[in-house]
Amino acid sequence: MIKAVPRPPLWRRLTLTQRLAAVFAVLLLACSGASAWLQVRANVQHDAQTAQRLSMGLAQHIADTSQLMDAAGLRRDAVRELFDKLMAVNPNVEVYLVAPDGRIVGDATPRGHMLRDRIDIAPVRRLLAGDPLPIYGDDPRSLTGHKVFNAAQLYVDGQPHGYVYVVLQSEARDMLAADVAVSSVLGTTLWSMALVALLCLLAGLAAFNLITRPLRRLTATLRDFDGDDAAAATALARPGEQAAAGLAPYTRDEIAILEQTFHQMAARMAEQWRELTRQDQQRRELVANISHDLRTPLTSLHGYLETLLLKEKTLSPQDRRRYLEVALDQSRKVGRLAQALFELARLESGLIQPDTEAFSLPELIQDVFQKFELQAEARRVHLSALLDQDLPRVRADLGMIERVLTNLLDNAIRHSPADGTVEVTVRRNGARLEVRVADQGPGVAKGLRDTLFTRASVWSNAGAESRGGERGGLGLLTVRRILQLHGNDIVLATQEGVGAVFIFGLPVDPAAVDTTSMRATPARLH
Repeated sequence: MIKAVPRPPLWRRLTLTQRLAAVFAVLLLACSGASAWLQVRANVQHDAQTAQRLSMGLAQHIADTSQLMDAAGLRRDAVRELFDKLMAVNPNVEVYLVAPDGRIVGDATPRGHMLRDRIDIAPVRRLLAGDPLPIYGDDPRSLTGHKVFNAAQLYVDGQPHGYVYVVLQSEARDMLAADVAVSSVLGTTLWSMALVALLCLLAGLAAFNLITRPLRRLTATLRDFDGDDAAAATALARPGEQAAAGLAPYTRDEIAILEQTFHQMAARMAEQWRELTRQDQQRRELVANISHDLRTPLTSLHGYLETLLLKEKTLSPQDRRRYLEVALDQSRKVGRLAQALFELARLESGLIQPDTEAFSLPELIQDVFQKFELQAEARRVHLSALLDQDLPRVRADLGMIERVLTNLLDNAIRHSPADGTVEVTVRRNGARLEVRVADQGPGVAKGLRDTLFTRASVWSNAGAESRGGERGGLGLLTVRRILQLHGNDIVLATQEGVGAVFIFGLPVDPAAVDTTSMRATPARLH
């Protein structure tokens, strides 16, 4: 039974641009609402403070009127008549007469409109004390409302008898303000704010589109890139397109930097992919060549052993010995090839690292010459070494460098004609000793020079033998790998048909005495 995959929530299905736009829209609406609320509140505060300042002397003027109270007490009819006149002249105010304890003792309020008979005296005292405006007091026509007011102390015969309490935002004014709130003025204001918010939203979306464009382009490149040559070419071309568009090569835009970094990574990945493909092809060719080189001696070995078995009674002792010598020689070839392949595999694996030490390169060359003395005499090849005097010691792996010289001299001797010369030259070149191994053989075919050190191949022009120690060319692959482990390389300096010259360098031991100025006539070693 196939389990249904739950559908991800809507937020997860949106693109980055859509998420940014949604967040920006929500923030814009919240900011617009907060701005509108703050502006309305600021306007209310401003109107309240203005009204309170403008009406500061109104309550005192009423308190100075002698019609409110006399020695007998409150004149209620006179208070109502005076308050009615004042409220008729200025409908924005409501006038009350308040006792010292906050009780409302005089008013001109219609019946049923006054909802409380007492106010808090504390705001009145703060106003009379000169505290900062606006100051809000209780609204007698509301159980919980507060409004700005004006107040003054009421005196009779020099004695305080209460306060004149003037509410500056009357009930009639509130009703009129409510009518205005639903009129075209408020609608125009809201539409203006909505238009500004919409324009800001469109501008923000356009900005997000421009900002995330490199990211979308990078996402498309990531989807298309799979390491092949076509995608790599596209990735490599895009930085050029940016330069053509006038974009600076160096920018502080994080997304642009990310895109440039990816293009560099894509180029490296494509190059590594091509290198892996090339190495895989080389390994295939190496396996094919090794298989061919193993098959030839094994076939010969099998044939001679089979002949010895079938003709055991008819072969003469001389023929039997000759067959056995040929079979033994073929088995040696197989053994040498297997050993070379094993050695190359160990070097390629990275398990073997050079164990460097300081040693004398001329002494090592002398030892290798002695190893090949009999082989050179058998082929009538002359071995010669041309060395600078007072050469410093080198620092390298003695065994590995001996293997390099052995492979190169073995190739040179086998490819040199009779009465030819194989010459090894060592000269000081700065912080390195430069070694040249030259022979007088037919040289390296032109078509093989580019791949001589990268794959096993036939070297000789005649095609009968190989410069690599065997037909597969493993000797030169081993030489190059050893020198690469020492941080050096080997090059071929040759012309077709006039011999081969191999050149490589070894680092001078840092502790050796500088003998650059002590060069003299080169010494020849035979």
